[in-house]
Amino acid sequence: MTSLTVLEPGPLATIQDRGRAGQAALGVPASGACDRSSYELANRLVGNPPGAAAIEVTFGGLVMHADADLVVAITGAPCPGVPLNAPAVLRAGELLRFGPPPSGLRTYLAVRGGIDVPPVLGSRSTDLLSGLGPAPLTADQTLPVGRSSEPMPGVDLAPVAHPTGGKVTLRVTPGPRRDWFTDEGWQSLVSQTYQVSSNSNRVGVRLDGSPLERSRTGELASEGMARGAIQIPPSGTPVIFLADHPVTGGYPVIAYVTESDLDACAQVRPGQQLGFTSYGSGVGTPSA
Repeated sequence: MTSLTVLEPGPLATIQDRGRAGQAALGVPASGACDRSSYELANRLVGNPPGAAAIEVTFGGLVMHADADLVVAITGAPCPGVPLNAPAVLRAGELLRFGPPPSGLRTYLAVRGGIDVPPVLGSRSTDLLSGLGPAPLTADQTLPVGRSSEPMPGVDLAPVAHPTGGKVTLRVTPGPRRDWFTDEGWQSLVSQTYQVSSNSNRVGVRLDGSPLERSRTGELASEGMARGAIQIPPSGTPVIFLADHPVTGGYPVIAYVTESDLDACAQVRPGQQLGFTSYGSGVGTPSA
């Protein structure tokens, strides 16, 4: 059996694929890779079919041992010590050591053949909120690697820019509860600079800043939530839902991050500056 062994998991490393989309009505979150474009690129570089399971590494620290000759690709946040945005051959007995990235937060390791753990409800993704899927990686864990019959893409290097370490500006469209906030509250949302909170995780990016002024008091009945929703809890500061978001929530959603900006949102790290800019109405449909 072809496999990889985890020697050190780092702060957090999980198995992710495209997730369990389409099951929200059953109460099952979507989960899946937070930075979908980096995840998809890693799989394409090693010739994996769409949806193959890969490893999502949070802020480096992962050390892997190749139990056989493997073809790998690493994308996303640029961790020192490993090849980036290019297929590479990892010989049996060699190690991969992911240093802490100078920018960005999440790095993706794809192995030709995919990480072949048993799927749960059609996905191999780890969902930290619901507990579905495989547990986060642990030291001395052996991960089976599947077989691939797909051809290699013949790409030596993908010229992809690193995630920025400076201020990130996300485009937003008005949400279903925009009217729960005053015009001043909306302007505050799209004009101020927030700081990413250390309480952020795969569920959502929590922001520190000035509270938004509401036009209504009281609470909502629980309603459906989507990836990219910007929910405003009683603190008045935004929470941007990521891959492991709950399927329902009771706090008002003032806006949605546009779909094309969500991968950049997945790469922001605690202490980093973040702002929003209005993108009008009807543009950037949220995804489940």
